[in-house]
Amino acid sequence: MLTPEQFAAANKANLDALVELARKSFEGVEKLVELNLQAVRAAMGDSVEQSKALLAAKDPQTLAALQADLVQPAAEKATAYGRQVYDIATSTQSEVSKLVESQMAVAQEKILGLVDAAVKNAPAGGEESLAMIKQAVIAANGALANVQQAAKQALSVAEANFEAMNPADRKN
Repeated sequence: MLTPEQFAAANKANLDALVELARKSFEGVEKLVELNLQAVRAAMGDSVEQSKALLAAKDPQTLAALQADLVQPAAEKATAYGRQVYDIATSTQSEVSKLVESQMAVAQEKILGLVDAAVKNAPAGGEESLAMIKQAVIAANGALANVQQAAKQALSVAEANFEAMNPADRKN
């Protein structure tokens, strides 16, 4: 049974973890908002310059050449923007995952501690049942670790695939 102090401490720890999770999430959102503002500013500046150049064209050949010259930088900027969004998302996801993993580890330790205490205080004949529960908790923890490892491997494969699809970004 939890004492009022233990209950209060658990609630405070949970609140602290929630606040940290929200902080990490908002940091990611801030980075995306900042990136979007920079992209809009750059696009507006580019648009003005491109409009001036197009209006200054004296003949259709010059106009066609200017339009063709605008396509490549636009594609490169779009690719760079996508890469930056991807980097922000993976960085935020990584930080959130670390936080969740650490909280899960703490929770697992507490559960095992409660099971150990129950085993020690079990009435005669109940030790085997509690030992089975403890083994089930340990097995569940192992399964969770396997799932976390598989998720990390899947993320690594996805990142490698993204890198392979964007070889131009590796030059930067």
